[in-house]
Amino acid sequence: MRSSPALLIIALCLSGCGGEQERKARPAALVAAEKVAQASFTDRVEAVGTALADEQVVLSAPVTDRLTAINFVDGGYVRKGQVIATLAQGQETAELAAAQAQARVAGQQLQRIEALRQRGFATSASLDAQIATNNAARANAELARASIGDRVVRAPFSGYASLRTVSAGTVVTAGTPIATISAIDRIKLDFTIPETRLPLLRVGGAIRAVAAAWPDRPFEGKIATIDPVIDPETRAVKVRAILLNPDRALKPGMLLTVTVLSRQRETLAVPELAIVGEGEDRYVFLVEDGKAKRVKVETGARQNGLVEITGGLEPGRMVVTEGVVKLSDGMAVRLAGDKAQPPGDKTG
Repeated sequence: MRSSPALLIIALCLSGCGGEQERKARPAALVAAEKVAQASFTDRVEAVGTALADEQVVLSAPVTDRLTAINFVDGGYVRKGQVIATLAQGQETAELAAAQAQARVAGQQLQRIEALRQRGFATSASLDAQIATNNAARANAELARASIGDRVVRAPFSGYASLRTVSAGTVVTAGTPIATISAIDRIKLDFTIPETRLPLLRVGGAIRAVAAAWPDRPFEGKIATIDPVIDPETRAVKVRAILLNPDRALKPGMLLTVTVLSRQRETLAVPELAIVGEGEDRYVFLVEDGKAKRVKVETGARQNGLVEITGGLEPGRMVVTEGVVKLSDGMAVRLAGDKAQPPGDKTG
């Protein structure tokens, strides 16, 4: 019984020696590491916007009358000044003919009185009266011509016509829509952002937009206008960008996801997998003399799988990029590709 304490001490020593040998025999953690380098980062603002035609107008009937001709096809291209529709103009044509006849007669009479006046057979009063009569006749002719022009609907700019909703022969009232003309070679993109992000905006700044119809095709554009007034209810500002649309892939009314690109910079960066979080603090593991060293860092933006490093690291340091979850400060490590050391080898 007296030997029991001695045996216990011997057993503990043997156990400690075995554990120490086991720790010595444990191989270094295998990790991947790379040098800290610079990468390009850009401040971004995300928003949702609505596509609008560069120019759009609804052409309506100017007067109440019967449509005699429709001169466009559904979705067809029309040029500036092209006749879109014509309304009945029989009465107006007759009135123009009568006014033109009166103007001719008044003009001929004016010429005769001017000749007589030169010979001294006409008074100045009669000449002035005939001049007034001639001017009135010409004005009536212009009025009749304008009345006919009101019955011809023309495209104010080049663009694409909407689907037709009326046909020739229909009696339309003043204001009845006949066609919508949209110029869509360029697209206006309106979106709103919070007023807190206003410092990131500038006229001429680049934006990228993606439509649900074309998820793999980003559309590039530039900010054209920033509304000078902020909505007091939403505390947001409206922004308008211009996108080129040569193949007319974008349609007015589309919903697009907008990314505003601002303040590009070159700064240190590490892969996202290299960052270890602990509360609000962020750490990375450096490789120094075959051991892992935990270092606190300050981080910024995240883009393309990289995290911006704003403080705590210097360029060229070796940072563990894979295997950080199994590391602790001071642990022995070996890099992927290095020859593993045999557990019993003490040459290291």
